[in-house]
Amino acid sequence: MSAKRANNKNQLKLKMGIVDERVPKLVGIICCFIAAYLFVAFFSYIFTWQEDYDKAFLRNLLASDITMNNWLGRLGAIVSNAFFYWGFGISSFIFVIILVRYGVDLIQNVALKKNTKLLWNSFLLLLFSSVFFAFAFQNSTFPWGGAFGDMVAMWLQGFVGVVGMFILILTGIIGFMVWFLNPDFRNLTPEKAVQEVKWFFEDLVNGKVRRRPGKPAAQAASDDTTALAEAEAEKTLTPQNTAEQREKKRSILRENQLAFELAEKKKREKPASLRSGDASLEIAPPAASEAAPPEPAVEVAQGAAAQPEVTAAQGNNNHTEPYDPTLELSSYEHPTTNLLLSYDDQKFEVDRAELEMNKDQIIETLLNYKIEITKIRATIGPTVTLYEIVPAAGVRISKIKNLEDDIALSLAALGIRIIAPIPGRGTIGIEVPNKKKQIVSLKEVLMSEKFKRAKMDLPIALGKTINNEVFVADLAKMPHLLIAGATGQGKSVGINTIIMSLLYKKHPSQVKLVLIDPKKVELFPYSQLESHFLTFLPGSDEPITTETNKVVHTLNSLCIEMDERYNLLKSASARNIREYNDKFVARRLNPNKGHRFLPFIVLVIDEFADLIMTAGKEIELPIGRLAQLARAIGIHLIIATQRPSVNIITGVIKANFPARIAFKVTSKIDSRTILDNGGADQLIGRGDMLLSVGGDMIRLQCAFVDTPEVEEVLKFIGDQPGYPEPYLLPEFHGDDAEHGATGFKFSEADENFEDAARLVVQNQHGSTSMIQRRLKLGYNRAGRIMDQLEALGIVGPSEGSKAREVLIYDEVELEKYLQQLKDAG
Repeated sequence: MSAKRANNKNQLKLKMGIVDERVPKLVGIICCFIAAYLFVAFFSYIFTWQEDYDKAFLRNLLASDITMNNWLGRLGAIVSNAFFYWGFGISSFIFVIILVRYGVDLIQNVALKKNTKLLWNSFLLLLFSSVFFAFAFQNSTFPWGGAFGDMVAMWLQGFVGVVGMFILILTGIIGFMVWFLNPDFRNLTPEKAVQEVKWFFEDLVNGKVRRRPGKPAAQAASDDTTALAEAEAEKTLTPQNTAEQREKKRSILRENQLAFELAEKKKREKPASLRSGDASLEIAPPAASEAAPPEPAVEVAQGAAAQPEVTAAQGNNNHTEPYDPTLELSSYEHPTTNLLLSYDDQKFEVDRAELEMNKDQIIETLLNYKIEITKIRATIGPTVTLYEIVPAAGVRISKIKNLEDDIALSLAALGIRIIAPIPGRGTIGIEVPNKKKQIVSLKEVLMSEKFKRAKMDLPIALGKTINNEVFVADLAKMPHLLIAGATGQGKSVGINTIIMSLLYKKHPSQVKLVLIDPKKVELFPYSQLESHFLTFLPGSDEPITTETNKVVHTLNSLCIEMDERYNLLKSASARNIREYNDKFVARRLNPNKGHRFLPFIVLVIDEFADLIMTAGKEIELPIGRLAQLARAIGIHLIIATQRPSVNIITGVIKANFPARIAFKVTSKIDSRTILDNGGADQLIGRGDMLLSVGGDMIRLQCAFVDTPEVEEVLKFIGDQPGYPEPYLLPEFHGDDAEHGATGFKFSEADENFEDAARLVVQNQHGSTSMIQRRLKLGYNRAGRIMDQLEALGIVGPSEGSKAREVLIYDEVELEKYLQQLKDAG
């Protein structure tokens, strides 16, 4: 509420053209003083008007020899006479009500715009009541209707007659009451009529006059049984309600038991709209706890429990039994959840008072824009609460969607997100951040039955949904994952969560990791897994790839691995890795013909933007190939970046990464770049994320795992015996094959070779596009000439998108070098 009040203060200052907030407070005090003064003067005028009438003229204001009987002296008598006799009569007391209302709002720094309805209603009531009192007491000497009422009443009486005046006034009173009360004449009783009239005058004084729906307010309070409705009505009362209001609500609920049952049976087509404070908030029951009992200190790998240790050769040489890839590390133990922290001390529950306050604010904000709703339901999550509303018939969804900022302002909350409509639910969702956020620990997620019983190829536990349910996805079906978000919003934690899920679920023989970390520090702890889960390039000393040129080699090596695996699938007549491995485990494939068990390979790139900036197409092309083709043979990509711009996340990348995770970003443009939709800019950070899979958008709270926890798990795995030989990727010889450095002769050079060499040396710029443009050649031919220049030592190797280095510095030296090449043949 503090943010709302602060905003109202700013609005007030802007309207009044002032800066000092003390000024509206002083103006409000003055308004209240004037209201009190007028009330006393008016009340005194009722008793003293006959004595003061002949003397209550403005010219006597400063006459010291004239005394008047009004309790507030000459000024009180003159002002009262002006309002009563020359104005609106007894209806002048309405001015007192208006001044008090505006004065209190100014003192409290509340925006004056909210009282616009009160002002118009009071103005209409002033005119109508003045004419009514003038006609009703036309034979009285007291100015009941004032000069205005007498004049209008006399004209109307002469125009429509006395009977016509009775009919006109009665019609006006009934129309006035129907407009503001909108009673349900089908179930109208005298008690309800009295209650509606009381509510009307209470709202009129408070400046919150609303049109009520045809359905009684108590009946809209609940759609459940009568007994449950009474209990819910008791809960929905906010602390501001008085004991009298509570008793009123309970009595109306008891009186309308029959009406509740009829409404439940008939299921009327036009349900009632909700009125702030009158409707019960339906809260979705929390998801059942999925946490399992504490695990034993040691988890034995599947198939190895209560059995004598068997070597891989002994176990797999028996061709009558299925092949078991885990036997080579039969003593491997999965890490236990005891290595992780639970963070139970940082869990908070959302109290009902907060839910009710948010519900009332949402309903009131929508009613301010004349948007009525028939039902509201809250679903509490660890970070946000989803309020599902059902709008009344005829309300346009876009109208609610456009109120996103207004609802955020009224709730004083950051990160309001409206889902209009929720797919498959027939409701509109408003996601409101909780004041106290819960930390979803990775331990809690991994201990859930949903993760333990997951029968997936590559299960990853991402966190919890708004329904407080653990969310587990299969990376093999995604099949690739793009992660983006601003710095410090949870990308690195999300990557750790995904990798840890795989480590807890899979045996080293079933999955291998290819880790690329240009920042050199994020994924470095995983180097302890080099004998278990990591892959190596031939001749490489480090399992974590950090240098750009080695990244290019790694990606191209994965492409070679992909091609080799497809050849294996072709010879095995299998369409995907699962069919192939099933055949191999069933010993239907011959290892002597090159067949082998194929583990899943997960490529993780922590900062993709840096690679694109330094290597460009050399990185994007193999990534594109892998993303398009590698799914069937078990190679899956996880790419993260903190710069979700179109030059980083290109069309090729987006087309082949249908699964995307967006943490909080700074602009709507970034959100659309990642998700093809807005919403990521309205997240609240600290692991709050949106997962887009196949067009469906799911809001999750990412599971949190701290660096010390990761290190404990990695140490537990790294201390166990690993494979004697690391898992090697195919060797990549792309440079030599591409540039033709082996056995190339000058006599085999292109006829434009010498002209291109002179052009490059003259400009000291080794660019294929320059050769193409200046010599008017095709791009492929210009590229071949550039390869020949490199092979003969005139330009250096490719540096990605940069121009090649020119190794010869002047034309004289070039001519001598060319002559030497000619002489050599």
